[in-house]
Amino acid sequence: MTSVTVFTSILAVALLPLAESYSSFQDSIPNGRNVRNPCNQMPWPGVGHRAIQGGGRKNRFGVDFAAAGNMWTPELCRKDSDNDGVSNGEELGDVFCRWSISNPINLASPKGHPGICEPVGSSKCGNSWIACP
Repeated sequence: MTSVTVFTSILAVALLPLAESYSSFQDSIPNGRNVRNPCNQMPWPGVGHRAIQGGGRKNRFGVDFAAAGNMWTPELCRKDSDNDGVSNGEELGDVFCRWSISNPINLASPKGHPGICEPVGSSKCGNSWIACP
């Protein structure tokens, strides 16, 4: 084995927990695996990040989620992180803020992205960090 192969193997093993913890955050919010990109309706697995796949800079929902201890709380549910006039709970399908990991009630389908002001490009979302092509 070359030293490059050994280094690459060690790096892959070291980064594996990061990928797994990222997946656990999806399961820490209602419909976390069902949030869509408002531009093309493709999945947005990195819900709390500006990058679709996660990692890097957080969006406002990601900042608020971290401030809530990386937990879905009634306060985070009622909050409108992206300032689009719709609460995080409404956007994620937990309209009455009753969902929790230990109480995974049936949810409505997500109706938006809690970290992206929608509709993208509208006058109320003019200062958004995202623009649809």
